[in-house]
Amino acid sequence: MERRLISSGSRFEDEIGYSRAVVAGDTIYVSGTTGYDYSTMTIAEGVVEQCEQTFRNIAAALEQAGATMDDVVRVTFIVPRREDWPLCWPVTRKWLGTARPASTMLHAGLQTDAMRIEIEVTARLRPAPHEPVRGEGGS
Repeated sequence: MERRLISSGSRFEDEIGYSRAVVAGDTIYVSGTTGYDYSTMTIAEGVVEQCEQTFRNIAAALEQAGATMDDVVRVTFIVPRREDWPLCWPVTRKWLGTARPASTMLHAGLQTDAMRIEIEVTARLRPAPHEPVRGEGGS
């Protein structure tokens, strides 16, 4: 089975030893992702802003893998503060409302106190459109 590694360019990937995403066959596994803006290595204070940035980071990884947010089939949300979760609902609906994946929300601590949400997704690559073989179809 083909296995391809996707990187966001985050220093954390090298320092910790993981990939932002791994494509294995037709499945894309995106690591738990937080709201860091990898171009500046900064993170916003608010959970809503972090949730938006997290989804932008995930969408970028999926794009590198050949997929979109509409291909997400499973999502896990991790929030340290229960009261933050409802604030994220409009953002999650915006990014996942079409795909409507199976999901789980966990309440747990994250790597730093600045991180207010972490999101992990699994997506499936869509099969390439069928191209007619010579002699197939047509007149």
